[in-house]
Amino acid sequence: MTEDSKRLLVLFEVRFRELLTLCDQQKQKIQELEKALEMKNTELEKAFEDIKDLNAKCDNMLTAHVLSVQEGEVRNAKLRLSKLVREVDKCIALLNE
Repeated sequence: MTEDSKRLLVLFEVRFRELLTLCDQQKQKIQELEKALEMKNTELEKAFEDIKDLNAKCDNMLTAHVLSVQEGEVRNAKLRLSKLVREVDKCIALLNE
C-alpha cells in the first residue's frame, strides 16, 4: 500500500466514525422527539376530553335552565353560559399551542 492509500484509509475511518457518531446522535434526538410527541398527543387527548365534558355540562345546564327559567334567572343563566363558553375557548386555545 502506498502512503497516499494509507492516508486515505485513515481519513476514511475517521469520517466513518464521525458518521456513526452523528447517526447515534440523530437516533437519540428522534427518540426524544417521539417522546415529546407522545406527551403532546396525550395532552391533546385530555384537552379534547375536557372539551367534551364541558360541552356536556353546558348542554345539561342549558336544558335544566330552560325547564326552570324565570325572568330573574335568565340573566344569571346567560352569565353562567358565557363563563362556560370562555372555559371552552381557553381549552381550544391550549389545543392550538
